Order: sequence, then C-alpha cells, then structure tokens
Amino acid sequence: MSTEPAFVIVTGMSGAGRSTAAKALEDLGWFVIDNLPPGLLFAMAEEAGKVKLAADKVAAVVDVRSLAFTTDLNAAIEELEGRGVRVRVVFLEASDEELVRRFENVRRPHPLQAEGRLVDGITRERGILREVRANADLVIDTSSHNVHDLRNKIVAYFGGEDRPGLRLNVVSFGFKYGLPVDADLVVDCRFLPNPHWVPELRPMNGLEAPVRDYVLGQPGAKEFLDAYEEVLRVVATGYAREGKSYATLAVGCTGGKHRSVAMAEQVAARLRDRGMEVQVSHRDVGRE
Repeated sequence: MSTEPAFVIVTGMSGAGRSTAAKALEDLGWFVIDNLPPGLLFAMAEEAGKVKLAADKVAAVVDVRSLAFTTDLNAAIEELEGRGVRVRVVFLEASDEELVRRFENVRRPHPLQAEGRLVDGITRERGILREVRANADLVIDTSSHNVHDLRNKIVAYFGGEDRPGLRLNVVSFGFKYGLPVDADLVVDCRFLPNPHWVPELRPMNGLEAPVRDYVLGQPGAKEFLDAYEEVLRVVATGYAREGKSYATLAVGCTGGKHRSVAMAEQVAARLRDRGMEVQVSHRDVGRE
C-alpha cells in the first residue's frame, strides 16, 4: 500500500448519512472535521500535519451549501494533491423518495429548497453534485441502510487502512428492484434457470444448500464463475495500480433471492481464496 499521506473527503446528498459516516470514522480513531468549507481543506490538512496526526486517518465532511461548491472542492483537491497528499472522496447518496422521507421525519427543510418544495432542493443538489459523484473514489447508496448498516459499511471500508490491497464488496440484487447505484461492476445471472419455478425451492434463498446446489449444478454456472474470476483478477490488478482501494461488485438476477445470492457467495469465496479482502451483502433477500 502507498505510504504517501492520505486525506478522506466525505460528501454527498444532504440526508444521506454524512454525519453518521463522520461519527463512525471518529470511533475508528480518525481526526474528523464536520461541515468544513472546501476552501479550508488544505489548511486543515496542513494543521493536521503540524500536530502529527496519523497521515492516513484525517477526514473532512463537506456539503453543498456553498454556491461555488464544485469549483472550490476541485481546486482544494488539486491543491492537496499538488502538495503530495493522496485524496480519497467518499460520496453518500440515497433515492429521492428516501431523502424526502428522512427530511419529513425530522421536519427540517432541505438546505437548498429555499421557497420551493423539498424535492426542488434535492433536484438542485443532485445537479450541483453530479460531477463530484462521477469522480468519487467510493459511492455508497444508503437508501436501504439504517445508521447501524452505514456505520458497519464505513468500518468495513476504513477499519483496516493499515492492511494492503483492494477491499471488495460483493452485493446480490434483483433487477426488478433496480441496479445498485454504487456498483463498480455489474453481472447478470438471469441466463441460469430460475429456482423460483421449482416449487420446493421457491420459498428458499440462495444461502440454502438445495438452492445453491441447484444453481451451481446448471450448465454454464461453473464456466461463468471461472471466466468472471479471471476478469476480476485483471480488473483488481488495474484498480490497485490506479490507487483504487474499494470496489463494489454487483451480481443480479430477477428478484435477488436465488441465483444472484448463490453466485455472489461463490464469487466472494473465490476472491477470498486469492487472498483478497471481501464482504458480501444480499440487498433484496426477504424483500418479496
């Protein structure tokens, strides 16, 4: 792993969990400043160096309330990297429906809605943040996460910064519920026969042995896993070379209950056998 100084910027949609992420980092021993204007990022990094804080455990949470947010943030990142600081941007987001629900629950207006509706503020913020999200090193969709889920994800990503290598999250999902928006790579397992149409397997999910054995015993299942493992070996090597520390691999089927779950578990097991650090989650199990 690179020994150059690292600096994490946590940003994203209002209501998506920035404060929860900041608290999780603090619990891990990070030095975190919340709601820092982008223009002060370099000053913070410089001050952290003066007091000899751990170079790879400094983070700032920044939000979009500045009208020049994108320009200011890009300039701050360029200044940091120009001084030899390795910057990593973590972007938190959630669906419009979930953000509306969260703001309504706390009875607070969106910081950008002004005299308009709550959804107007959310739409305006998405537009401002579009470029930042596109360039982020890690995107986390918190739509289906409670505070404990998000904290666990932050711990999984940042709890072992001293360990080398790429950390991977393999997530199964159902296409009928939409793609995971934080996925770096997506594969489709709908080419395999669906256990949903086998009466005795329908109530089960891909974590149970009868479904797993049925899915893995189908023509093409092993060939797919062999080929995808090789693809991931090449991709992981490239990610590491480019300095990417985290990646999310999404494995989908129709409902996210049978095929994708069994195959995601197999993908994760093969990656672990290669010595990679992997966590697995099943987004849509139990959703039906």
